Amino acid sequence: MTAIVRGSGGNPANAADEDVCLALGSMGSSESTISSAVRTETTFTVNGRSVRVELDPRESLLDVLRERLGLTGTKKGCDHGQCGACTVHLDGRRIVSCLTPAVQVNGQAVTTIEGVADPDGTLHPLQEAFIDNDALQCGYCTPGQVMSGLACIAEGHAGSDDEIREYLSGNLCRCGAYAGILAAVRETARRPNSPSSEG
Repeated sequence: MTAIVRGSGGNPANAADEDVCLALGSMGSSESTISSAVRTETTFTVNGRSVRVELDPRESLLDVLRERLGLTGTKKGCDHGQCGACTVHLDGRRIVSCLTPAVQVNGQAVTTIEGVADPDGTLHPLQEAFIDNDALQCGYCTPGQVMSGLACIAEGHAGSDDEIREYLSGNLCRCGAYAGILAAVRETARRPNSPSSEG
């Protein structure tokens, strides 16, 4: 079986954006060509901006965000929904974008790490707290950690250190910056204007 990928630089990872043909040898001299150029138009909002994308139904939201829309803040870690590096918000709920088919977000609002800071570049208080508490080292997991931290606070699950740990447990940090991450979420949750603070 020979895969012929046109226009993708020979990289199978880019094949979803291009015409892909599989030439299948069939025990003799005849060959058949199967085209997987089925496309679907999907419209959704990303960080307040409406986008329309024609895509292969097999493309993940993560790949569309990174490869099609240039929003590379959302990271590809395990690509199996186990590390949390690709966490984004979908209509206010946190999801792992590597396991979410992009066609399923049609008509919904996606928020990525690029949409967290103010338009003038002012960082969100949680982003500031990550800096103040040394809650990062290499920084690869930080976008997913911030997105999960924001959801943890908004969901009202930042009442204690144990609760924060539980609700951030789906996000891994290979550098071991967990103490700083915990402190940053705790500090932000206790701010007077925080969604989970009292009063």
